Amino acid sequence: MVSSAPNRTWLDRLRDPSEKTLGVLLLAPAFLMLLLVVVYPIGKLIVNSFFDLRLSGGGGGAKFAGLENYRLVLSDGEFWNAAWNTVLITLITVPGALVVGLGLAMLANMPFKRQWPVRLALLLPWALPLSFAGLIFAWFFHTEYGVVNDIARRLGGSEPTMWLLRPSWAMAAICITIIWKSSSFVALILLAGLQMIPKSLYEAADVDGASRWQQFWGITIPMLMPSIVVAMIFRTITALQTFDIPYTMTRGGPGNATETLAMLIHKTTIEYLDVGYGSTLAVCMFVLSLGVTMLYLKRVGANAG
Repeated sequence: MVSSAPNRTWLDRLRDPSEKTLGVLLLAPAFLMLLLVVVYPIGKLIVNSFFDLRLSGGGGGAKFAGLENYRLVLSDGEFWNAAWNTVLITLITVPGALVVGLGLAMLANMPFKRQWPVRLALLLPWALPLSFAGLIFAWFFHTEYGVVNDIARRLGGSEPTMWLLRPSWAMAAICITIIWKSSSFVALILLAGLQMIPKSLYEAADVDGASRWQQFWGITIPMLMPSIVVAMIFRTITALQTFDIPYTMTRGGPGNATETLAMLIHKTTIEYLDVGYGSTLAVCMFVLSLGVTMLYLKRVGANAG
């Protein structure tokens, strides 16, 4: 049997769209923006990584180098040093921000009569620009007139600690600063998760005689796990891309003891004007961030299953 309804043209579909066509039309702007902001830059970055592209020295433009830039990365001591510093900062600051953020979130979730001062205190470090936070803590850890050494001196310390002039102390100062700055962001996510936990669970646990510690491990942590995973994903990605705080505090020094991958990419592309090799370093950092994110998502899927 032949249908009597005439075939609709694309113009007719736009005038009277079906549910499927309407969905495509609504998603099209977001899809185009995603292509423009995410897909194209990443694609251009990957393409540049296969070229010898230098903006200095009067070269003859981009020259195809194949995998040469990637071979240089594997033998580059600066890359491995920056990669290790980046991983070290991630391993220290992500758990540190999680522990501090959880404590702040539970404090902000307590039944105060006026909770806004506590919650405002959570927002201030998060709203503070990263570079500004780095400058403030660089002053805190200054050898001669820093607040930290002044407090240590008043408590009986003899010689001031050269926080930003020794590799291990400089890394410790940077990690403390990053934990202070990022723990408020983690606390805001966990605070939202805490407020979603039904109070009836704690009331039932009180009736059963469970202690506060047992309630914390038996109710709070399991119910808060989705929020913890989300916070750790965002925090880990930003930790792997750390740039502002180490750059403003130490500029990667002393030497290159606190130089991160993002700082090495900045130095290679902006200071040395080596776009090809800088793109290769950026691709390596992108793959590292993507790999860590996939591990998190795989763990989330396993827990959901």
